Amino acid sequence: MRRGNGLANKRVVVLGGSSGIGFAVAELSAAQGAKIIIASSNAERVQKALESVDGEVQGQAVDVSDERAVETFFAELGSFDHLVYSAGDSLHLHELSATDLKQARRAFELRYWSALAAVKYGSPHIRQGGSVVLTTGVAGQRPHKGWVVAASVCGTIEALTRALAVELAPIRVNAVSPGVVRTNLWQNMSAAEREHLYESVGKSLPVGRVGEPHDIAQAYLFLMQEGFITGQTIVVDGGTVLV
Repeated sequence: MRRGNGLANKRVVVLGGSSGIGFAVAELSAAQGAKIIIASSNAERVQKALESVDGEVQGQAVDVSDERAVETFFAELGSFDHLVYSAGDSLHLHELSATDLKQARRAFELRYWSALAAVKYGSPHIRQGGSVVLTTGVAGQRPHKGWVVAASVCGTIEALTRALAVELAPIRVNAVSPGVVRTNLWQNMSAAEREHLYESVGKSLPVGRVGEPHDIAQAYLFLMQEGFITGQTIVVDGGTVLV
């Protein structure tokens, strides 16, 4: 029985692939024989990622918040098979009364508008049988106090995923919704605050710990390879929505 499309010799573009979940996706995909293109706004991190990934990998610094830069990147890249968007800055969690709306708009700029630009300019170059995998988060389904902006962004990406799956068919479009994961997403906190978060959240979860980037990356690889799934958001949260 044929299962999935496989990643051997597939060209996989990872926007936000220089660290965290995106880097884990690049690393695991390369291990399966994929040809990886990492794009990130930080040239130094891109170079470090290229030195760390075993396999056929290339990279480029791209300001994903600059529409023209994104358009040029894909125009020069040529055809490929899968597009993964995992770019995102640190979370700013505030109650509504303390929310800086300019900062909130920035969150949408990078996580929504830049993702939309990536799909707009990248999708015409995706080969038959290819896919797009976006990134959202469980804040959209299970928000806490102070998560107004984060929950809004996540809910928007889930809706975008469903709409794009219809609009871009037969290109498949899905999303991954992580829970709390040990990444730079929490770098606005002090090291002690981060460890307290990881410990307290981990103890509350059925799996007994928070996620690691490679835990979440497996879901991206599944969505790239499974040819009979589209318009879906896969939750990988250690059981967050259950507690």
